[in-house]
Amino acid sequence: MRSIYADNAATTPLDPRVLEAMMPYLTTKYGNAESLNTLGMEAKKALDESRATLAKFINAENQEIIFTGSATEANNMVLKCHAFQQGVNKVHIAISTIEHPCIHNPASWLKKNGSSITFIPVDSEGLLDFEYLEKVLKAGVTLVSVIHGNNEIGTIQDIKKIGKLCHEHDAYFHTDAAQTFGKIPIDVKTMNIDIMTMNAHKTYGPKGVGALYLNKDVKMEPYLHGGEHEFGLRAGTHNIPGVVGFAKTVDLREKEMFEEAKKLTILRDRLIKGVLEIDETYLNGHPKKRLANNINIRFLYIEGESLVLKLDMEGIATSSRSACVSRTEEASRILLALGIDPIEVRGPLRISLGKNNTEEDIDYILEVLPHSVQQLRRMSPLSPKKFRKEN
Repeated sequence: MRSIYADNAATTPLDPRVLEAMMPYLTTKYGNAESLNTLGMEAKKALDESRATLAKFINAENQEIIFTGSATEANNMVLKCHAFQQGVNKVHIAISTIEHPCIHNPASWLKKNGSSITFIPVDSEGLLDFEYLEKVLKAGVTLVSVIHGNNEIGTIQDIKKIGKLCHEHDAYFHTDAAQTFGKIPIDVKTMNIDIMTMNAHKTYGPKGVGALYLNKDVKMEPYLHGGEHEFGLRAGTHNIPGVVGFAKTVDLREKEMFEEAKKLTILRDRLIKGVLEIDETYLNGHPKKRLANNINIRFLYIEGESLVLKLDMEGIATSSRSACVSRTEEASRILLALGIDPIEVRGPLRISLGKNNTEEDIDYILEVLPHSVQQLRRMSPLSPKKFRKEN
């Protein structure tokens, strides 16, 4: 049986070249970057060089890069620290209805604690409603957060246009770029981004390290109090192996992301075309403005989780929704936000490709998937007779 990993939106395999760059800092170069001894100075040099690598990649300044423990931490930091800065009971924040849980849930927590939170709707393909955005900006919103490339449906927003509109109304603009960072070019200056979340493990880097781009003109309360790490915003001993691995990932992305995107787009489109030949099957998200590696399909009359487990038995690793909610939510909040009938949102399948996937992988998925869907529909009490009859 073949073994195919097609859950790269959840995480990616660590590139051996990244591991090689990290190894000295996991073994012999173990100093604390805040120490004044030789090992500490060595760690500080690695930290500064890594920060410079990330800054250059997105056209930022070195002091505008804040290292964190994850994208989730960075997103929580943005919303909560902005609320603390403005006053939790005074702040007005707007987010889209299709944000990752690590934006949606902190926003909901702030709302429960007295903050004004507005949810901006999207259309049936996941693109932001600009008329609604302009209306809430006129109402005095001070921070807008919109995900760049959606983690479930893959839709990519017009970030430059959103940022421009925010700036016209004196609001800060934050984007969660965890799924787009290192996959498509991002220039924080020309794209009107004030704050941006990044991570390493979605682009063949290590887990346990993230970063925040914070424009130097944006004022923010400290997130973790303790030492003066990360310009006084985020205390805690630096994860030097993770930071070095993050920087190495960026070096490789700069050289390889364009060719990879070209390859994955071809594989993605071929897979979408083949899967849509299955009866009662529909594409979720925008058909063109989507991540090069994202295929999100809903199959009527079956449960997405059941399909994921069946494919796993055939050696194909996929997911039904975001890895952060797949074990907890009954129906996809993202698909419901697109206006899809609640009965239909139970059968999504997310196939997310990576650089190691091949044409042969696509062949195998297209061979296995139709039979798996057919078998599940035969067992489903929701299926019409044409699917339940024995062949």
